[in-house]
Amino acid sequence: MIGPQPGASTRVQQAWRVLDGVLDPEVPAVSVVELGIVREVRDHADELEVVLTPTYSGCPATEVIEADVRKALEAAGLGPMRMTLQRAPAWTTDWIQPEGKRKLREYGIAPPGPVDASQGTPIRMVRRNAEAVACPRCGSANTERLSAFGATACKALYRCVACREPFEHFKPI
Repeated sequence: MIGPQPGASTRVQQAWRVLDGVLDPEVPAVSVVELGIVREVRDHADELEVVLTPTYSGCPATEVIEADVRKALEAAGLGPMRMTLQRAPAWTTDWIQPEGKRKLREYGIAPPGPVDASQGTPIRMVRRNAEAVACPRCGSANTERLSAFGATACKALYRCVACREPFEHFKPI
């Protein structure tokens, strides 16, 4: 579970509230908390430690996210702080909170479904028969994949056959 743990200090609780307002730079409809990028906030005697897990190891937005997190916490008077990048366990779309998935849909991006670990490696960069993805605009499952990649490597480009609108789908990883 993401968020302050029972018994967390007031400072940690305040930090989580602030971080819930820090938007993802690539999808500014959801916060870095809702996406599951913020894994933990630790209160050390002399500083806060914010543990971040990028959506993938080469994510170009990682430095922007770190800077935005730092700026928000400093503006709230919660410094000093340090950022820790934790790449293991690797981020998965299962870490996106339900509120984040709702916001993705409202923003026009079809959110990922759950990852089925029993099926092996969940992400496939090229797939002959892509699964049906419901249109975030009209809800139709009559959609087609146009490209395995959207604006970023973690998204694919789809089009709804029913309403004819293009949309991106967050790949389940």
